[in-house]
Amino acid sequence: MRKNHFLAFDLGASSGRAILGTLSEDKLELTEVHRFENQMQLIQGHYFWNIFSLFNELKTGLKKCIQEFGIQPESIGVDTWGVDFVHLNKEGQIISLPFAYRDSRTDTAMEDLFQQVPKEEVYRQTGIQFMQFNSLFQLFSMVKDQSSLLEITDKILFMPDALNYLFSGKAVTEFSIASTSQMIAPGTKNWQVDLLQKAGIPTSLLTEIVDPGTIIGTVLAEVAEETGSQQIPVIAVAGHDTASAIASVPASDKNYAYISSGTWSLMGIESGQPLVSDQTLEMNYTNEGGVEGTTRFLKNIMGMWLIQECRRTWLKEKNYSWDEMVQLAQGAEPFKYLINPDDSVFLNPGNMPEAIVRFCEASGQGKPETHAEIIRCVYDSLALKYRYTLEQIRTVSEQPIERIHIIGGGANNRFLNQLTADATKLTVIAGPTEATATGNILVQAKAMGALQSLEAMRAVVRKSFEVEEFKPDPKLDWDRAYQKYLSL
Repeated sequence: MRKNHFLAFDLGASSGRAILGTLSEDKLELTEVHRFENQMQLIQGHYFWNIFSLFNELKTGLKKCIQEFGIQPESIGVDTWGVDFVHLNKEGQIISLPFAYRDSRTDTAMEDLFQQVPKEEVYRQTGIQFMQFNSLFQLFSMVKDQSSLLEITDKILFMPDALNYLFSGKAVTEFSIASTSQMIAPGTKNWQVDLLQKAGIPTSLLTEIVDPGTIIGTVLAEVAEETGSQQIPVIAVAGHDTASAIASVPASDKNYAYISSGTWSLMGIESGQPLVSDQTLEMNYTNEGGVEGTTRFLKNIMGMWLIQECRRTWLKEKNYSWDEMVQLAQGAEPFKYLINPDDSVFLNPGNMPEAIVRFCEASGQGKPETHAEIIRCVYDSLALKYRYTLEQIRTVSEQPIERIHIIGGGANNRFLNQLTADATKLTVIAGPTEATATGNILVQAKAMGALQSLEAMRAVVRKSFEVEEFKPDPKLDWDRAYQKYLSL
């Protein structure tokens, strides 16, 4: 029985993993080879990612796979979060730690750019949701600040592309990660040169855009020697973690919405073409690239970040487990307090519980007094935000939505899954939880000829992973709660 082995490097904003995928008879098994922490580094007032430490962890993962697990993978691929990038000089060296997207230097970048290029024109040319940390605004802030770093930059590479570069020496930009930048034409591999020139951003910084599943090179000899690896292919998978995750949705038709649930909740549909209109601009929706030319029409929602930050803030008082936080929420009064999860005050407040309390007080709801009330507030608000997002999508797309697939780590949260089913009045299908690594691995398998299509990839997911269904059972008055949410 032939077995194919592929190694996925899946990096999130709080942790990273090396996951070994073994494909045999159209069934995939996953093995965690290596796990490590990842955190923004606050250095002299700015937030950065330690790209060199991350690369070292990936090499450790490859070395472990070979030496401790006895498997030489056939290829490797990297996925990460979107928008952030590294700077290369003319010699091809990384010349700075990459800024982290939560850094405050872009706080006014959107408004400043709109003085030069109207907001409507930026959206028409890119089809991307406006968020202050999009790559376009990161680069524009550097232009505006006359950054000396930008002056000595020859090329930029997004995070997965930069890690691929460190492995292979090949500098290219993968389509799905490029699409998060707000710098390419919707649904194409074309940089929006006119927009970039109007923003004063040198287009010479950009590299060729390639499709997910492109073999971009092989592991460098020096890396092979260090890790004990052969010089195996380095594959540009769907480099944006959400694109990889959506590739693993276990659906057999298109009649669904998805929520890729983690630090962020990415909620949307998979569309055959971008949806760019005055209405989608007003709704602030995004059109990002997916596997096989698909478009991920979606909304970025502040997801488990809200809960993660509450837990972090409370660590000195109580080291809650995730299950303990859910239990607290279950015992609290529903809908007593609600927030808009996407309000800018929750982007990086430092003290999340205080930010939630202030929002509730400012919106006339009173003051949450207990941890249980704050946690319940977050969960109720997320479920209502999902309903709001679903109803918005239905106004601009004729694609039927009969169920919701929740994938990623958040799919483990059975309480929020049930709240989502109740709020939206749709069946929720939860799983797989390792969606991003699964999609990463299956794109590698397709690139290496072990699978032939996105449909075949999803058939493997259905055969390989158990899912759990949550039927709507609204014992509570969700319609009334929704009206309260809309008033915020």
